[in-house]
Amino acid sequence: MQERKENKMGTMPVSRLLITMSLPIVVSMLVQALYNIVDSVFVSRYSQEALTAVSLAFPVQNLLIAVGVGTGVGINALLSRRLGERNFEDANAAAENGLLLAVLSGLVFAVLGLLFSRTFFCAFTRNEEIIRMGTEYLTVCTVFSFGAFLQMASERILQATGNTIYNMISQCVGALTNIILDPIFIFGYFGFPAMGVKGAAVATVAGQILGMCLALYFNVEFNHDVKLNLRAFRPSKRIIGEIYKVGIPSIIMQSIASVMTFGLNKILVSFTETATLVFGVYFKLQSFVFMPVFGLTSGMVPIVAYNYGARRKDRITHVIRDAALYAVSIMAVGSLVFHLFPQQLLLFFKASAETLEIGTPALRIISLSFVGAGIAIVLSSVFQALGNGVLSLLISVARQLLVILPVAWLLAQLGGLNVVWWAFPIAELVSLGLSLLMYRKIYVKMIAPLVSEES
Repeated sequence: MQERKENKMGTMPVSRLLITMSLPIVVSMLVQALYNIVDSVFVSRYSQEALTAVSLAFPVQNLLIAVGVGTGVGINALLSRRLGERNFEDANAAAENGLLLAVLSGLVFAVLGLLFSRTFFCAFTRNEEIIRMGTEYLTVCTVFSFGAFLQMASERILQATGNTIYNMISQCVGALTNIILDPIFIFGYFGFPAMGVKGAAVATVAGQILGMCLALYFNVEFNHDVKLNLRAFRPSKRIIGEIYKVGIPSIIMQSIASVMTFGLNKILVSFTETATLVFGVYFKLQSFVFMPVFGLTSGMVPIVAYNYGARRKDRITHVIRDAALYAVSIMAVGSLVFHLFPQQLLLFFKASAETLEIGTPALRIISLSFVGAGIAIVLSSVFQALGNGVLSLLISVARQLLVILPVAWLLAQLGGLNVVWWAFPIAELVSLGLSLLMYRKIYVKMIAPLVSEES
């Protein structure tokens, strides 16, 4: 068998490696965050009912993304560990079985979309126009979701092997294609028919399928650490089980945000609908702070997993320390911006006087949780990289379900709307404490005993 050179995750200086791995992902995630806002702007200009229809579809789309991203995290962690162990056969199997899981996930969502899209919207409204547009939008997004699933899986394979520049290219091209096609398909420019909300869905899946094609091409042509041989491929229960050992907790963890958002909106709407608007605006704004940290940890996960497989404790602790430092710095800047310019941020969304009155203190209070969240996100990603995705799940459940919702409800009863927002900093303190305790146990059990072959 031909001897392979060691992957750069085991040789490149750690600080430079983390930046090299993370920066392309950060850029692509910021493009995704920008797309989410621009997409909503185009739809809102078509009609208010159109924006309502797309907004109602969010829980299903969030679940789709949760399944894709969660499965991708499992692929990433397993593939990186096997490369670090020089187990190239299992590394290839992780990539191939990961692509199979992406195809099967797309098939499941296509069937559910065809059968239940209209039923889903009928559960929220009796407005036939909203039901019609929402059903068209969601049906297109689910039937052609194979593009999204295969794109996410392929990009995680690129991340796991350190080829994040190609990951950035596929994501950015897909997102920019979506942004360009949105107004063309929605309003019918350049001779195309005006498809309205259905046009937004067509633009979305077109961008995803193009991103999928690019990511698959990059893996085949430029990813020399993974050899995809689909003709000789056979599904492996063992490999699929190992992928989902990390992937399922991540899927559940990603989905919990939808439950938390629904519950908190129920609390906020008891005061005024404007409060739920503020909460929605906050989520759009905070993505520009949290996305760089998620990109940072996406670059960190394969480094930790690879060097754990290679038994290199010093590189693991070095990258965790650097990632925590960068995350805290990003979050501190974000918190400062939210504190100094809350009104200016809200005015990007043409905020009314009532929105400014509620939103200004809300943004300032919630942003107090940013720095602690940065550390907790890094440590949670470390648990995933080491194959302990359940720990990340427990932290997410504790933060979003066991703390935020009960505390927000209690504060709403005791102090009114303005104090409800304190549930976020309180929950983040609990999350940070749990993360530190769990990391200490993981360090003692898994990281401290490592002795490299070189040592």
